[in-house]
Amino acid sequence: MTTTSSPTPQPSSAHRAPVPTFAVISGAQVQHALQGREKQIVELVEATYRLHGSGDSVNPPSFFLRFPDRPADRIIALPASIGGPVQVDGLKWISSFPANVGAGLPRASAVLILNDHDTGYPFACLESSIVSATRTAASAALAAEWLSRGRTRPTRVGFFGTGLIARYIHTFLAGTGWTFDRIGVHDVSADSAAGFCSYLEQSGSTGRVTVYDGPEALIRSSDLVVFATVAGKPHVTDPDWFTHNPLVLHVSLRDLSPQILLRSANFVDDVEHCLKADTSPHLAEQLTGNRDFLNGTLDDVMSGRVSPPADRPVVFSPFGLGVLDLAVGKFVYDEVALAGHLHLIDHFFHELRRYG
Repeated sequence: MTTTSSPTPQPSSAHRAPVPTFAVISGAQVQHALQGREKQIVELVEATYRLHGSGDSVNPPSFFLRFPDRPADRIIALPASIGGPVQVDGLKWISSFPANVGAGLPRASAVLILNDHDTGYPFACLESSIVSATRTAASAALAAEWLSRGRTRPTRVGFFGTGLIARYIHTFLAGTGWTFDRIGVHDVSADSAAGFCSYLEQSGSTGRVTVYDGPEALIRSSDLVVFATVAGKPHVTDPDWFTHNPLVLHVSLRDLSPQILLRSANFVDDVEHCLKADTSPHLAEQLTGNRDFLNGTLDDVMSGRVSPPADRPVVFSPFGLGVLDLAVGKFVYDEVALAGHLHLIDHFFHELRRYG
């Protein structure tokens, strides 16, 4: 005996979701979308920190891919999801290969994948070394603004490490109204220091530029110190270098000894993220067995829950949150789409009918 059944209903064309699209956004497009918009991007980063602080985000721990035969190299995955007006999920995949510099290539390279909030489909892949540098610099400029309140505004800045991140941080400081009477420069590479000085000259900076042979003189002569190195472990160890109570943007995370942090007021972007992977704050936690040396997060300062002191060095150690990459990346996507310049990959998604 043969039995029959009704055909499985298929969604009508009127109710079928639109075919997902997938765009590739080049580094040139990313740079064009972001260039000259420092104030706007800092405001976006501030809003994102506030969303993260309110719990309207998911920011799991970053995953480090390391190589036993190449201990200096790593590739990091930063998955994240952000709500609010951004409403996007995604992943930054960023590599750090320091030996690239000697071969004439940037140390870091990255891509950012954006996923649709409702369907989960990836809808864009962006070149992301520029996105990453931008959100890092915007975060640093935002921290400099908030953490300098209640103290004399710094007029002497020192850059310890003079690569791409240092250049972006200076650009964002200048683009958000900071001016400096003196700019100190120190790098273990004389060529890098010279290149950074050339950038400063081309940028129109009016501050007197001084290249320092060693770190102590740079730090002692600076009210605002920017660490942007590739150091894997602390190499600045003397707390007495900081007795003039500077504001320190510890962007590279592993430059300062725990002893320096223990004599400073310490702020991070996210406590759980920052206290891992042998960062300087992580080493301080291991040394003391507690987190009492932390004063709070940048969001705590922005929300008025904590005020940075004026009688101690103030150190900001940002681990770097994937939600910031998503916010900046989605801004870039929207700008490129609005200009009508999205490069869509035709038929990127194929098996879209469940039963063929």
